[in-house]
This record gives sequence, structure tokens and C-alpha cells, in this order.
Amino acid sequence: MKIICETERLVLRESVIADAPDLYEMNSDPEVMKYTGDIPFQSVAETENLIRYYKDYEKYGYGRWTTILKESDEVIGYCGLKYLEDIKETDLGYRWKKKHWGKGYATEAGKACLQFGFEQLGLEQIIAQVLADNKASVRVLEKLGMTYWKQLHTEENPGLLYRIKKENFDL
Repeated sequence: MKIICETERLVLRESVIADAPDLYEMNSDPEVMKYTGDIPFQSVAETENLIRYYKDYEKYGYGRWTTILKESDEVIGYCGLKYLEDIKETDLGYRWKKKHWGKGYATEAGKACLQFGFEQLGLEQIIAQVLADNKASVRVLEKLGMTYWKQLHTEENPGLLYRIKKENFDL
């Protein structure tokens, strides 16, 4: 298992099959999934298959990374960068188990991912997609220095695209 980056409280690493029960728990919670636009996972086996066949690490050199709380070694969710082929942009995304909401982990992990993207990958811009109703995530993106870019067209919910350019990223 490959560690990508660490923060004061978190370790971000490539996902492994052993993460499946935790990621299934998170992705089957309707409250967690409310603002994602994704379909909840149906089983631990489905989650294992998603991890097994996740090719972003090999194809792009990055992806969504399992996030571990250092003090307990607990999987709390994921955070990372994902290349979106349809719009040719790299997206910052994160998702946590509900019991870990509101603890600053998204800002902490997000900053580490932005730093990795700009310094290690040489990216010039990173975007983030958020549903307009997800006020907590909008606040996180703004804390990270990301600014509103444009409307995201979705079928059901109004979405927003935020972005940050390398020259505007403040360590």
C-alpha cells in the first residue's frame, strides 16, 4: 500500500481491498451520499471490485485516496484528485463517514492534495465540483482558496465548479 501524503492528523494512501468494509459503510449511508450524485454501494463485494479495478493510480498517477486517522488507524473516508476525461480537468474530491464530519478533515486533507497536485504532479489548475445546496463543502473549498468558476449543469441539482490555479495556492 502506497502512502501519498500525510498531515498532522491524517494519512492518505492508495486504497486496498481491506478498505472495502469501511468504504462500503460510508457509501451506503444516505446522508453521506445526499450531495454526491452517486449511487450508494450495494455490498462489500461490490466495493471490493471497485477497489480491485480502480485504474486511476496507474493511468494518471493519482486518484481518490483512502484517508486514515493517525491516532486510531481508522479509515474515515477518502480524499484525492481525479482526472475527469470529459472536461480534461483534475478534480479535488472528498467524502467522510458521517461521524467524522465537522472536524476539519476535509480542509486538512484537501490542502495536502492540492499541494501534491501542484508540487508533485505539476498541475496548473485543480477544480472541485459541488452541489449548490452543500454549504459545508462550499465553505471547505473557499477555505482552501478555491473560487467559484462557473455553473455545473446537472439534471437534478444545481451544481457549481470551483477552481484554484497553482499561482494562487498558498501553502
